[in-house]
Order: sequence, then C-alpha cells, then structure tokens
Amino acid sequence: MSNLGFIGLGIMGRPMAGHLLAAGHRLAVHDVNPVPGNLLEAGAVACKSAKDVAEQSDIVFIMVPDTPHVKAVLFDAGGVAEGLSPGKIVVDMSSIAPLATKEFAKAINERGVDYLDAPVSGGEVGAKAASLTIMVGGPERAFERVKPLFDKLGKNVTRVGGNGDGQTTKVANQIIVALTIEAVGEALLFASKAGADPALVRQALMGGFASSRILEVHGERMIKRNFEPGFRIELHQKDLNLALDGARALGIALPSTAIAQQLFNACAAQGGKAWDHSAMVKALELAAGHDIA
Repeated sequence: MSNLGFIGLGIMGRPMAGHLLAAGHRLAVHDVNPVPGNLLEAGAVACKSAKDVAEQSDIVFIMVPDTPHVKAVLFDAGGVAEGLSPGKIVVDMSSIAPLATKEFAKAINERGVDYLDAPVSGGEVGAKAASLTIMVGGPERAFERVKPLFDKLGKNVTRVGGNGDGQTTKVANQIIVALTIEAVGEALLFASKAGADPALVRQALMGGFASSRILEVHGERMIKRNFEPGFRIELHQKDLNLALDGARALGIALPSTAIAQQLFNACAAQGGKAWDHSAMVKALELAAGHDIA
C-alpha cells in the first residue's frame, strides 16, 4: 500500500481517485468542492489544502482544468510545493501548456522532487473504465515508480520523453480528435442532406477504412442528439488554444486546427460551451441549414 494524494475530483478525477482507492492505497484528497461521498466511504481522507495532501503523500496526483489551476495548486499559499520533501513525486494529469509544464517541473525539481506530466485521453468513459491512454513526460526513474499506479487508471501508458513532452503529445492528440470530429460531422451531414439514413451510413462506414473511435462514439452522439458532456467544448477550446499558441511560437501553420477552433467558437456563441465536443456538428448544421437527424 502506498500513501497517495489526489487533487481535483471532477468528472475525470473522481473515478480516477476511486480506482486508486480500490487498489488498496491510502488516499489523501482535496478539491475546491466538497469531497464526493463515495470516495469518503471508500476510505479517502479529506484534506483542507493541497499542502496537507502533499505532506501526507509520497506521490501526489493533480487533475484540474487548465494551466492557471495547476499553477495555483502547486505554488499558491497552502499549495503542494509547501508540503513537499525530497524523494516525493508530483504527477500532473491535467492537460495544460507544455512550456508552463517545463517551468513547473523545474521549480518542483529544485525541492528534490521528481515531476511527471501525464495528461490523458479517453474522457469520462475512459476514466470510469480505467481504460485511459496516458502520455507521460519526465524522468524514467519516476515513471517506473508510478507505472503500476498508471496501470490502475489506463490501458495504454507510454513515456514519451522528458518534462513537457507528455503535454505536447496530448496537444497533438487533441488536434487529431478535433479534426476527426469535424470530418465525421461533415460526412454524416453530407449523407443526411443527400437523403441517406445517417445511422445506416455510419454503420456501413464502421466496417471500412474510415472506421474510427470518433465515428463509433461521436458519430452515434450526433445521430442520437446526445450532447451531454463527456468532454466539454470549452475544454477542447482550451486545448486547441494551446496548439495554436504553440504553432505561433514554433513558426508553423495549423490551418485545419484553426478551422476546428472556429467551429467550437461558433458552438460556444450559441450557448454550447458545456456541450460535448461532438456537438461541433451543430456549427456545421447551422452553416448548411440542415440537421443530421
């Protein structure tokens, strides 16, 4: 049994923390909201601050929405940094800016503590099923120590390089996901407008080269009009902002990523920032004057 900490118990963090508890570890937890009752019943220890979590834990996991939140959790008064001592490990599983991640890692390393950036893909479904893809940046010694815990949270765990590389990989993932959602939306919209049954078209495409997890899951959402969030548009907007900001810094163009972001922006302008990101199709439907279903 390990002494673990978990900060950030939202849509993703709550089930992830639950898996660590189910594996028999002692878990100290903290969130800006009250700790979910099911975690307390399973044995989680609620802490008043991130500092308290770090003091009680050998490995501290963080899962919060954006770069400023991670910075606050780490370095604000009562933050994780104040509770660290040499030999501990900080694992940030949020999706944030790669450059900021490198800065955070450097500051944590100065305290004799290893830092892993370990963003995930798979959404709420993957978090609940412990089937997340986990992209890890940081020293190999820390990765090997945390790997058995990652295996309780995901099915595809890869160390991709040093600090910041995990976040870079996640940004690349989000580019692919956004552009594939756009492609699926355009294809089903075309099929529906042409008079075909989009559900049957999707079924046929699932057996061919166009098959993808996005076509399977998000295509079904588009047809059934189920836009309750597994991953909110506002979070994907944040991720694509990281991609576009990074592209400017690197001096490269990401034209299709920019288009996908504009489609998300159009949804947000219609009050849809909390819709599931598959609802990007609504912006395409508005432009076409036709709904898939």
